[in-house]
Amino acid sequence: MAEVLANFSNIMIPVIIFYIVAHGVINRVQVYEEFVGGAKEGIRTVAQILPTLVGLMVGVGVLRASGFMEFLGKMLGRLTAEIGIPADIVPLILVKMFSSSAATGLVLDIFKTHGTDSYIGMLTSILMSCTETIFYTMSVYFLAAKVSKTRYTLAGALLSMAAGLAASVVLAGMM
Repeated sequence: MAEVLANFSNIMIPVIIFYIVAHGVINRVQVYEEFVGGAKEGIRTVAQILPTLVGLMVGVGVLRASGFMEFLGKMLGRLTAEIGIPADIVPLILVKMFSSSAATGLVLDIFKTHGTDSYIGMLTSILMSCTETIFYTMSVYFLAAKVSKTRYTLAGALLSMAAGLAASVVLAGMM
């Protein structure tokens, strides 16, 4: 069964690409020209959001390298331990809101220290899969789409992050 799924997934991308090209040809769309135009627009978008991305990465890197994240984790960890969130997870929660790649580095540190099958390891795995990089996503997508009025996006994103965190604590506690 696993081989069937692996082979099926290997052919899906070429099938989808062939379908898109065939659909474009049938509808008399200049497929290559549309592709090149989309690629040009994508490069312009990357050039527009690059300063934001660099700023986020540098800021997270500085906070992590300075030891501030560990300090903050220890301080907040005293409060969060009561609800099932160990102090080692607090920096991960904070960093995940800004950068998924920086959070992945913290995940590897947590796995090396506590192991993958420990409560903290399980909590980390579930947390990474059910939360989003709030500020990164908002800055990149809103900048690319030229959205200036964010309304309740941040509040909703923080609420969903809290729900994902609560679900992580419950699910990790069940294992």
